[in-house]
Amino acid sequence: MKQFMRQRQQGMTFIGLLCILAVVGMLGYAVIRLIPVYLDYMKISRTMEMTATEVKGENPDPGNIRRILDRHWQIEDPTAVETKDIEITKGDGGVSMHVVYDDVVPYVSNVSLSVHFDKTVKVQ
Repeated sequence: MKQFMRQRQQGMTFIGLLCILAVVGMLGYAVIRLIPVYLDYMKISRTMEMTATEVKGENPDPGNIRRILDRHWQIEDPTAVETKDIEITKGDGGVSMHVVYDDVVPYVSNVSLSVHFDKTVKVQ
């Protein structure tokens, strides 16, 4: 009886393997399509952090922050948003830069991948 059970357990079928490969392929393709979106977000985040570090310690003026941000923006060259889309607010706790945006990437046919980004950087 044990020998009969061993002969019946032969592993995964070819159709099962194809199904698993199809799912892994779809997920891999989604990751490949989303990598540029996240790299652009990292550029925006890094630019905001560098600007905050550059004006740290002084009493930052929102206009001065915008000029420094523009200068860094020309070097990094992110494509998802413009510098005018970054909201610079001066409050009791200091100055903060805030950006919120959605990025949509075509996936397959009429299906798209949408990613929402929200980043706030406080100038100390």
